[in-house]
Amino acid sequence: MDQSSFLQTATDVTGHLSGLLWNNPLTLFVLLGTGVFLTLRLRLIQLRAFFPAMGHLATNRKAGDGEISHAQALSTALSATIGTGNIAGVATAISFGGPGALFWMWVTAFLGMATKFTEATLAVNYREMDENGHYFGGPMYTLRKGMNSPMLGGAFAFFAFVASFGIGNMVQANSVVDGLTYLSRGLEHYRWLMGLILAMLTGMVILGGIRRIAAVTSALVPLMAILYFFAALTCLVLQYQAVPSALHSIFEQALNPWAAGGGAIGQAIRWGVARGLFSNEAGLGSSPIAHATARTPYPAREGLIAMLEPFFDTLVICSLTGLVIITSGVMSSGEYTGAALTAHAFSASLGSAGGWVVGVSLSLFAFSTIIAWSYYGETSARYLFGSRSSLPYRLLFCIAVALGATIPLKLVWNVADIFNLFMAFPNIVGLWFLSRLAIKQESDGLI
Repeated sequence: MDQSSFLQTATDVTGHLSGLLWNNPLTLFVLLGTGVFLTLRLRLIQLRAFFPAMGHLATNRKAGDGEISHAQALSTALSATIGTGNIAGVATAISFGGPGALFWMWVTAFLGMATKFTEATLAVNYREMDENGHYFGGPMYTLRKGMNSPMLGGAFAFFAFVASFGIGNMVQANSVVDGLTYLSRGLEHYRWLMGLILAMLTGMVILGGIRRIAAVTSALVPLMAILYFFAALTCLVLQYQAVPSALHSIFEQALNPWAAGGGAIGQAIRWGVARGLFSNEAGLGSSPIAHATARTPYPAREGLIAMLEPFFDTLVICSLTGLVIITSGVMSSGEYTGAALTAHAFSASLGSAGGWVVGVSLSLFAFSTIIAWSYYGETSARYLFGSRSSLPYRLLFCIAVALGATIPLKLVWNVADIFNLFMAFPNIVGLWFLSRLAIKQESDGLI
C-alpha cells in the first residue's frame, strides 16, 4: 500500500469512527446534559456571576499561592481555545451543518460556562506542588485525589497526552498552512518549510515552561483578538443589510424542522456541538490544567475566571466568524471549506485585505494554541511518566508540528474529534461526582 492509499484508508476509518461517536444521541445527551446539570446545580452561575467574574479579571488580584496571575491563566487557556476552531472550525460547522450549527455552538458555549467554572475550581482545589515549588493540576489529579481513582486519572492523562498531538498540534499546523496557501497558491509546495518554521518558533517558547508560555500568551491573545474582532465587525458593518436575514436563517435552521427538515437539524446539532466543543473545550478538561497554576486565594475565584472562556471564545469570536460567512454569500459556491472558506468570506467584504487578515489571524491563533497545548500535553506526560519526560515530550511535540503541516486536513480533523470525546468522558465523570465541592466553594469565588 502506497502512502496516498494508506492516508486515504486512515481518513476513511477515522471518519467512520468519528461519525459513530458524534452521531450517537447518547454522546450529545452526555455532553449537553452535563452542562445542563451543572447550570441547574449552580443556579445559572453564568448569569449571576458574570459581572463579578469580569470584575476579578479587571482587578487581576495576585494574592494567593500559584505561579501565574488570573489574567495570565485566562490568556493561556484562551490561547488554547481561540484557535483554528474559531476560523476553520466555524466554517466547517456551517459548511456541513448549515447556519443552524452556529446556534448550537452558542448553546454549547452557554452551558459550557458552568462546566468551565466547575472543572477549574476542582483543578485548583486538587492541585499539587512538586519538589521545585511548581504547581501542577488538572482532571488527572482531580480524579485521582477527589474520586480516589488512579485509573480514571491515568485514562484522562493518556487521552490528553495523545490529543495534544492532534487538537493542539497537527490540526493547528495544518490549518495555518491551509489558510496561507489560500493567500498564495505557490506556498502549497512549501508546506514542509512552513511547518519547520512553526516548529522552531514553538520550541523557542515552550522550552521556558508555563511562565514563558503565560508571558507570551498574555501579550499575544489580546493583540490577535482585537485584530480579528475589528476586522470581522467591519465586514458586518459593510454587509449590515444581510445581518437580519442571517440571524433569521440561524434560528430557523436550528429550531424549525418544517423549514430545514429533521435531518438538517440533526446535522446542525451534530456539527454545532462538535465544533463548539472543539473551539471552547468545555468539558474536555484541558484548560483546568492552566488554571491550576494560577495565584488565587480561593479555588472558586479561578473558576469564575475560567467561566469567561466560552463567552470570549464562542459567543464573541465564533459568532463573528459565522455571521461574516453567512452574510458574505460565499457558502453557496461550495468551492471552499475550512479556513479557506472564512478567508474567502472576509475577502468578499474587505477585498484582498480580508484574506490577509484571516491568514495572519489564523497563524497567530494557531501558534498560541500550539504553545498552550504543549503545556497540557507535557503535564499529562509528567503525570504518566514522571518529570524526566518533560524535555523528550517538548522535542517530540515540535517534530509533530512540522509533520502536521503536511497531513491531509480531513484526517487530522477526524482524529481530533475522536480524542476530544476520549478526553471528555473521564473528566465528565469527575464533574458529576465532585460538583458538590464546586457548589460549596462558590460563595468564596464571589468575594
